[in-house]
Amino acid sequence: MTSDAPLTSDARTRARTLIVTNDFPPRQGGIETFVRELADRFPPDEVVVLTSAPPATAGPGETFPYPVVRHPARTLLPTPRAAAHAGEVARRYGCDRVWFGAAAPLALMAGQLRRTAGVRTVVATTHGHEVWWARTPGARGLLRRIGGQVDTLTWLGASTRGPIEAALAPGTRTARLVPGVDTRAFHPGVDGAPVRTRYGLGHRPVILCAARLVRRKGQDTLIRALPWVRRAVPDAVLLLVGDGPYAPALRQLALREGVLDSVVLAGGHPHHALPAFYAAADAFAMPCRTRRGGLEVEGLGIVYLEAAASGLPVVAGDSGGAPDAVREGETGHVVDGRSVAATADRLVRLLRDPRSARAMGDAGRRWVRTAWSWDDAYVRLRDLLAGGAADCRTVGSCTPAAHRPTAPDQHHPYT
Repeated sequence: MTSDAPLTSDARTRARTLIVTNDFPPRQGGIETFVRELADRFPPDEVVVLTSAPPATAGPGETFPYPVVRHPARTLLPTPRAAAHAGEVARRYGCDRVWFGAAAPLALMAGQLRRTAGVRTVVATTHGHEVWWARTPGARGLLRRIGGQVDTLTWLGASTRGPIEAALAPGTRTARLVPGVDTRAFHPGVDGAPVRTRYGLGHRPVILCAARLVRRKGQDTLIRALPWVRRAVPDAVLLLVGDGPYAPALRQLALREGVLDSVVLAGGHPHHALPAFYAAADAFAMPCRTRRGGLEVEGLGIVYLEAAASGLPVVAGDSGGAPDAVREGETGHVVDGRSVAATADRLVRLLRDPRSARAMGDAGRRWVRTAWSWDDAYVRLRDLLAGGAADCRTVGSCTPAAHRPTAPDQHHPYT
């Protein structure tokens, strides 16, 4: 339900965790998927979501089995008004735990929620944009303040953990919390024929990129690589799924490169529609790149994991935590996201050797099923909200070897 209505006393006693986030449906993206998937795993009477008003272009609102309270603003910011609203929601629903789905900037409200709403435990999750905060004067101090107000600040992998922990005060508690993939939805058995028919793809080899259309994601590199790819694989087509401000520029680039007839801009689609797009593809590529002198990086890239779960080989960029989502040479390849030649070379190899590509897709599927589970992520989050998780790190102290989180390319991220 989507509600701001009074509750019965019985309902107040059941709801325990308040999720505060801007990243929630109908908005689409990796963080939105992260937050939604974990929210959905709470018992409906134990979670409440406070999020921003939907975009003006959004259609009829989706219903949820748990309360979703919409703040009037289109973007929720840590203003006194927003903090007061969050405190009111926490008190009304009896929430004593808070999870900030993206730490910066909303977790700046954590201290006020403790003081005014009786919140006892706060967990805040970092992604890629917190690296910008960690490396920018002024914002760095605010991130340090967030670390001091929450019980645990989570990170995705070593590439984002390093700069973020460097900005935090000694004694700040951090832990790894990674996303997962719903392997029941994303799997090789999904029918991709309707997508191929809708976009006139026929039996052509399809390179898929599903991501917001912004410069960092590397769709322009894929378009520039396409003439190289087509010299070796003449029928290859690039399918871009997603929307964003870069769309007109990408269309013009495809025209200049002479490949407009082989680039399909399919626009944005809801997350539940994506499995069919993966099923229609032969390879997945998002050659993301770091921008703005290291301030703008990829946090991880759930789409790489969804592609792997769907049985596709993956070509990822080398920005931020993206390499953590690929086992080089086994489930796919990591390339310099600025290199057209390197991107084209890897794509040509995959498209010209379907047997090897299928082997990579099979390996990716096995890896995702073993190491990237939403259920495991949910258990981890619940443990952190309860004050547990023995393998947490403390900034400024030496973490015993037995408690160091495993590398993301090992068997399991939490053991």
